[in-house]
Amino acid sequence: MTTVADAYSRRAGEYVDLFGSMAAVHPSDRQLVETWADGVVGQVLDAGCGPGHWTGHLVRRGHDARGIDLVPAFVERARSAYPDVPFAVGSIDRMDEPDASLGGILSWYSTIHHAPDGIGVPLAEFARTLRPGGSLLLGYFESESTVDRFEHAVAPAYRWPATALRALLGDHGFDVVEQHRRTGHGYRPHGAVVARLRDG
Repeated sequence: MTTVADAYSRRAGEYVDLFGSMAAVHPSDRQLVETWADGVVGQVLDAGCGPGHWTGHLVRRGHDARGIDLVPAFVERARSAYPDVPFAVGSIDRMDEPDASLGGILSWYSTIHHAPDGIGVPLAEFARTLRPGGSLLLGYFESESTVDRFEHAVAPAYRWPATALRALLGDHGFDVVEQHRRTGHGYRPHGAVVARLRDG
């Protein structure tokens, strides 16, 4: 993912201006994430936190949350904007977290650049670091029937059918408990799944 991180680093300022605040968040996404987080018991990790607006928002709502991101410019911005919130440079492919230590993981579009033969790496890390019964909220671009590579503004990305993503999560020890789809004129369909890590 080094190439992807470099691409985001080159456009970090532009990304922050466009998407780096809660004002840019769709109201239904905000409601979904807030409702999910309110049901998490334990620490929440914003895995691929970007400029940190979601992490900061969750902390302001009283959650024990912190963020990691592979792009140093994003982490620097997050620390500046939310000085009381812990942020670190880190990869979702190799998370510096103890086994079974987290209550919840927010992966909000942080896996969109993982190809089908690589997305299992972060999913395995999510399963390793969540405690049994822990919850994952994963946001993604949705496809109707097949995994679809497309030219994202920053780096190539992938759209996933909900059924394929659900099967992958099942293979990594998760049970999907909610699926969401958001569509509208002029943008790609957005999907989100809430999944719970099975005991054992």
